[in-house]
Amino acid sequence: MSTTLRIRKVAVLGAGVMGAQIAAHLVNANVDTVLFDLPSKEGDPNGIANKAISNLAKLSPAPLALTARAAALTPANYDQHLDLLRDCDLIIEAIAERIDWKKDLYAKIAPHVAAHAILATNTSGLSVNVLAEVLPAELHHRFCGVHFFNPPRYMHLAELIPCAHTDAVVLDGLEGFLTTTLGKGVVRTKDTPNFIANRVGTFAMISTFHHTARLGLGLDIVDALTGAAIGRPKSGTYRLGDVVGLDTLGHVIRTLTTYLPSDPWHPHYQIPEALARLVEKGALGQKTGAGFYRKQGKDILVLDITAGDYRPSGQQPSDEVTAILKIREAGERLAKLRDSTDPQAQFLWSIQRDLFHYAAVHLADIADSAREVDFAMRWGYGWKQGPFESWQAAGWQQVAGWIKADIDAGKAMSSAPLPDWVFDGRSSVHSDAGSYSASSGMISARSSHPVYTRQLFPDALLGESARTGTTLFENAGVRLWHAGDDIAVVSFLTKGNTVSDAVLDGLQESISRAERDFAGLVIWQTTEPFSYGADLKGMAGFVQSGNVAALESMIANFQVTSQRIKYSLVPVVAAVRGMALGGGCEFQMHTARTVAALESYIGLVEAGVGLLPAGGGLKELAVRAGQAAGVGGDVFAQLKKSFEITAMGKTSTSALEAKEMGLLRQDDVVVFNAFELLHVAKAQVRGMAESGYRPALPLRQVPVAGDIGIATFKSQLVNMLSGQFISEHDMEVSTRIATVLCGGEIDRGSLVSEDWLLKLEREHFFALAQMPKTQERIAHTLTTGKPLRN
Repeated sequence: MSTTLRIRKVAVLGAGVMGAQIAAHLVNANVDTVLFDLPSKEGDPNGIANKAISNLAKLSPAPLALTARAAALTPANYDQHLDLLRDCDLIIEAIAERIDWKKDLYAKIAPHVAAHAILATNTSGLSVNVLAEVLPAELHHRFCGVHFFNPPRYMHLAELIPCAHTDAVVLDGLEGFLTTTLGKGVVRTKDTPNFIANRVGTFAMISTFHHTARLGLGLDIVDALTGAAIGRPKSGTYRLGDVVGLDTLGHVIRTLTTYLPSDPWHPHYQIPEALARLVEKGALGQKTGAGFYRKQGKDILVLDITAGDYRPSGQQPSDEVTAILKIREAGERLAKLRDSTDPQAQFLWSIQRDLFHYAAVHLADIADSAREVDFAMRWGYGWKQGPFESWQAAGWQQVAGWIKADIDAGKAMSSAPLPDWVFDGRSSVHSDAGSYSASSGMISARSSHPVYTRQLFPDALLGESARTGTTLFENAGVRLWHAGDDIAVVSFLTKGNTVSDAVLDGLQESISRAERDFAGLVIWQTTEPFSYGADLKGMAGFVQSGNVAALESMIANFQVTSQRIKYSLVPVVAAVRGMALGGGCEFQMHTARTVAALESYIGLVEAGVGLLPAGGGLKELAVRAGQAAGVGGDVFAQLKKSFEITAMGKTSTSALEAKEMGLLRQDDVVVFNAFELLHVAKAQVRGMAESGYRPALPLRQVPVAGDIGIATFKSQLVNMLSGQFISEHDMEVSTRIATVLCGGEIDRGSLVSEDWLLKLEREHFFALAQMPKTQERIAHTLTTGKPLRN
């Protein structure tokens, strides 16, 4: 077996919340998947699995990148369909966290597992070696843990846990499959209770519970303090508990209680009384409608632990703490929190001190190096920095001294001393050479697994040097660079990667240089988004100052740039991840090919600010409709979906949906791991260049829907207006969108050129831009970040 693991078919055992969502993500990736559960006691024997599959469409965030993918899942039950396991290359067990139940299931399925198949458990913290005990000897080397995080489609982390006899080739093969096919960030862990992310994450929650009670803080204030304010998800701690499920939270705490009796923090591995009471009452969080929080009508109530009842939420951090958290320098910020007498400041210092203390003491036990801990918390819990990165950022030795002083003074949650390596004179645990391994006492380099050669710019840890490439050209809008090969890359330099005059000019210059010196060009951004679109603030300034000529010049230049992309003599490929809105969407529509990360949210959203796409987006939709229909065909039928998505300003919820919407082409490439995006985009450029790439010939005869198409769309709009589904200005914007898409007030079936369609875009864009209601929409969006329907 090589490191390339070929997976044709997968079985997921257990159609609960996690099992069903793991199965959903597998079919997102075109992996043939069978979803097993117990047979129903009544009716359809596959009723449990079928219900789980039907429920996937109701979950938010959506587990399926396309709702229709649910039909690709095969429902099954253990009584009738164990023979299906013989065709599976990978079997993932995802039933409830009961060792006895899991062992019983393994004994039942073992005779049906193919001789080559891998069996993996999705346990969140049970011992993989203990679970392996029931398996026949011939399965031990093909058994391991693969722990996905909820929700599996979106959370980057997958923990890979070997048992004592797991073959290295099995682990390497799974790591490659998880990384490229499913888009995961793989962290190999030791077989210790709760592994890495849940071990550290659960302690962080226990610490938060402890200091909340000690300092008498409200749960809503704690959530405000432990969310975005310190670089963690906005849900904070108690809302996160509600999302995870309070019964699940109780289970992971009990795992620590049961399996770590000699742990220095064991006295704190207790389920808080308030949590126990909620679980006893069946208030398990989001899934039951009540937990630490409860929704009452439109109001969100929060549990008052002292009173034992709910109160309105919304209490905010103190002015002093708010000011401290605005300090950019990490060491100064942490020092201010430590020195303050404000209970909220003391809380923030305490939870960070105890987290650093815990991570340092347990590093040797739970992970090969500090890298695994920090990536586990970033990828599995959504933290911007892992605990060691945060400590390093604030000054390693300074913080170590503070922690030791608090331990000595009895202020820390445990009296366990910090390990000697903490005080060996180091200033960091992460560097270009690797990350510190407490178990070996050495620096551990990054993995040499071949799959990581695909990550040209991998997720970097604090302390690792940024990779930049060699700059070829730079202006205020873009940087053109290369990495020593024959493919140039252009990246935007504007906030939100918006499109300004400098971006337009820079793109044209980049294409010229690529045509002269390189095999092709990739448009790739160093950080998300791909682009929020045109510089709305700059356009608003032109309109407000009455400088229509400047606006006309910018839009004309926008269209010239789009056409330069489309008709470049070398292939231009867009590498899209995150938002690609408005002009960002239009640019990728004009490339020779788009390579999009699965989590790409693409849309022509200009209608939301009272405008229409004028960077060639409507022109491209009209061209695609005309080409699909052919001369004499029904162009209008091809335009229906395009009109709907542009008039309503719809954005795709995935790259796969963007294909269905027609904003991506069917031969555009979807990549599941965003860190592989640039590698794949370059491969596409090189493949086209090696094939003797030439751009398509300019289009001079595009069939359009004409006046009949406009009239038909307009009749639909009149009905929507009379039913008060749209406003009069929506009617105005949508009518102009329909006019451009249909090629203007000309005969149905007329043949027009791209230039004709671009002229229509400009004409109707300028008309809308000068209307007071459009200007109101733009001002409202710039002020609030939300659309205005006026």
